[in-house]
Amino acid sequence: MRKYMLVGFMILFSTAVFAQKTNWNFDKAHSSIGFTIDHMVISEVAGQFTKFDGSFTSDKEDFSDAKITFTIETNSINTENKKRDAHLKNKDFFDATKYPVIEFKSTSFKKVKENKYKLSGSFTMHGVTKPIELDVKYGGSIKDPWGNTRIGFKLNGTLDRTDYGLTWNNVLETGGLMVGKEVRIEGRFELVQEK
Repeated sequence: MRKYMLVGFMILFSTAVFAQKTNWNFDKAHSSIGFTIDHMVISEVAGQFTKFDGSFTSDKEDFSDAKITFTIETNSINTENKKRDAHLKNKDFFDATKYPVIEFKSTSFKKVKENKYKLSGSFTMHGVTKPIELDVKYGGSIKDPWGNTRIGFKLNGTLDRTDYGLTWNNVLETGGLMVGKEVRIEGRFELVQEK
């Protein structure tokens, strides 16, 4: 009798654990991923990627165990200048035909303060994979008018584009570089709980 009770308890326990798994879908209409980079030392160029997708899965209410993946289509880069975008897509930069996707896979999502996290993972761009750490701010949770649960996050981080083989540049007469090495990433994401 005790044996059957133990087996029953284990089944109930494992069912409860797996039932806690929550998947969140990106609401792309209310999400964006962009960047800024220095231009001729004195100013910045801003851009964004218009085509992306991802997954966000978590068991815990504070999301500290979240597993996150993200993919970006390099050909979707948009800096509001067609000539510049064409240059960024060619072999001098992203080489979008050969490397059509930028990928991120999380290794940890650590809560550091009440609504702030450190997101660590592997970042693959231009055929090169390196570890990266990003700052994330949790915006909160809300029920929308249609009964869906929504959560929001804002992401910030930096990377050196030359670490990924994006080395094209010109040296100015002043000695400065035409295009900066540091890329500042900024993402805003709204996710909807899967029912």
